[in-house]
Amino acid sequence: MVRPRKRRRVCIEPSATFFKPRGIPLSAVEKVTLAVEELEALRLAELQNMEQEKAAATMNVSQPTLHRILTAARRKVADALVNGKAIKIEGGDYMIAEGEPLFRCYECLNEWQEPYGTGRPGKCPRCGSVNIHRSPRDRGYARSGDLRRRHRHGHH
Repeated sequence: MVRPRKRRRVCIEPSATFFKPRGIPLSAVEKVTLAVEELEALRLAELQNMEQEKAAATMNVSQPTLHRILTAARRKVADALVNGKAIKIEGGDYMIAEGEPLFRCYECLNEWQEPYGTGRPGKCPRCGSVNIHRSPRDRGYARSGDLRRRHRHGHH
């Protein structure tokens, strides 16, 4: 069975969704479609100069997935700029970020939030443990059951 695809977390919806070469009618220009999560990846990596691991955590994807998203986005933007195509920003598999990421300590089961873009905290603010991860409730694919039991059997 194929693993369900996680929706990418986007912090800002684009204010402009269409760019085209000046002086060419829209009907006469080819279009390249840039997904919203591709624009977000470009924003984090290029405008905010964020490291890929941190940007991936902000978008709730793995670093290799972020790399693939960035590669596709850069290729589309380069194609549009070099070949005089319009860029249409729409679609994709994303959700607008609400609140802040939720973390859980697997020693004391404390849960707390950290601001987006600050990365993974180094230790639990309650007990100081380094055994912390994103809370299953914040990942979008949490399973039911007792976390301690799952942890004991190696299922984090």
